[in-house]
Amino acid sequence: MISRNFKNVLVVSIGFLSLFTAYGGLQSLQSSLNAEQGMGVASLSVIYASIIISSMFLPHIMIKNLGCKWTVVAGMACYVSYSFGNLYPGWYTLIPTSAVLGLGGAPLWSAKCTYLTIAGNAQAAKDGNKGSDVINQYFGIFFFIFQSSAVWGNLMSSLIFRQDSNIAIIPEEQLLACGAVDCSLNLNMNTTSTRPAQELVWTLVGCYIGVGVLAMIIVAVFLDNIDREQSSHFRENREPFSKTFLATFRLLKDWRLLTLIPLTMYSGFEQSFLSGEYTKELRDVLAQYTGRAALLFFAALANFSCIIALLFWRPHPDQLWVFFVFPALWGMADAIWQTQTNALYGILFSRHKEAAFANYRMWESLGFVIAFAYSTFLCLETKLYILLSFLMLTVITYPIVEYHERKHPTPSIQEAEHPPHNKEDFHKDQGKIVAQTKL
Repeated sequence: MISRNFKNVLVVSIGFLSLFTAYGGLQSLQSSLNAEQGMGVASLSVIYASIIISSMFLPHIMIKNLGCKWTVVAGMACYVSYSFGNLYPGWYTLIPTSAVLGLGGAPLWSAKCTYLTIAGNAQAAKDGNKGSDVINQYFGIFFFIFQSSAVWGNLMSSLIFRQDSNIAIIPEEQLLACGAVDCSLNLNMNTTSTRPAQELVWTLVGCYIGVGVLAMIIVAVFLDNIDREQSSHFRENREPFSKTFLATFRLLKDWRLLTLIPLTMYSGFEQSFLSGEYTKELRDVLAQYTGRAALLFFAALANFSCIIALLFWRPHPDQLWVFFVFPALWGMADAIWQTQTNALYGILFSRHKEAAFANYRMWESLGFVIAFAYSTFLCLETKLYILLSFLMLTVITYPIVEYHERKHPTPSIQEAEHPPHNKEDFHKDQGKIVAQTKL
C-alpha cells in the first residue's frame, strides 16, 4: 500500500500534467498561431516578466496564508485564464491574461516545490532515510509524469489541426533559409504559413480550458493540506509586511544561491528555445546511483551536442526523422535540468523553501524573458551562440556549489534541529522517529 505522502505526490503530478497539457500546448503554438506583429511571443515575454515581479513577494505571502494546496489551486486558476484569452486572441485579451498567468505562476511553482520538499522530508523521517534521497525521488516522480504534458498538449493540437484542409506547401527556395541561417529580420520573402480555421482553434482552446479546470478539481478534491497547521500559525502570528516582501531577496545573501543563478537562468533559456524557436522552424532513480553531478553533466553534453548540430543542420521535409531526434535529446536533457535543479534547491535551502523556490522561478523567468525578448529580432545562429555561452557559464559555476556541498553537506531540517553527537546517536534518533510514527 502506498504511503500518504506518495499519494500526494501523484495527485500533484497528475494535476500539473493536466494543467500543462493545456498551457504547454498553447505556449508551443504562440510563435505560429499568434504570429501577427509578434503578439504570441510578446505574450510569452509578458508571462515571464510577470513571474519575475510576483516572485519578489507573492509566493511567501500566499503560501504562508493559504498553505501550499490552495496556493496551487489559485495559481492554476490564473493559468486557465490564459486559455480563455486565447479564444479571441488580441492585444487587449492576450496581454492582460498573460500578466494574470505570470502573477499566479511564481506562487504555483513555489508552492508545488515547497509541498514536495515537505512531503519528502516527512517521509524520510518516517522511514529513517536520508531526506535528500526522498526529495530527489519525489521530484523525479513529479517530472516523470509532468514532462509528458508536452506530448499530450501537442498531440491534441495535431489531431485537431490536421482536419484543416488548408495546409501550406513550403517552396524549395524558402527551405534554404531554414535552420541556423534563418534570420527574423530577413522577412522579404513571401511566407506560406497559414493560420488554422477559427473553428478548429476554438475547439482546441476549449479542450485546453477543460483539462485546465480538471486540474483544479483534482488538486482541490484529492490533495491533502499537509501544512495547514503552519499556515494557521502564520496567520495568528503575522510577520511585518516588509519582512515578508523581502524574503526572496534576503536569501540572495547566500553565495550558493548566487552561484546557481546561471544554472537557473539557463533552464529558462533552454526551455524557451524549444518552445519559441524549434517549433516555429518546423530521472531521478538514476540520481541515487550516478549522482546529481553526473546527470547534469550528461544533460549539458546533450544540449551541447544539439546546439552544435543545429548550427550546421539545414531542415528539409525529406529528413522527417531528424525533426524528432532533436526534441527527444533536448527533452531528455530538460527532464534532468528540471528534476535535479529543483531538488538541489530543496536540499540546499530546506529551511527557507518558499524564498528559495521563489528565487528559482524569478531567475528562470528572467532567462525566459530575455530569450523571448530577442526572439523577434536576432538571427537563429546568434540565439544558438547565446544559448551555448550560458551553457558554458553553467558548466563553470555549478560545480563550485556541488563541490562545496560534497565537502560540507547541508543538514536536513531534522538534523539541524536535533544534531546527533555521533553516528551512533544519529541512528538512535532515526529509530525513535520511526517508532513514534508507528505509534
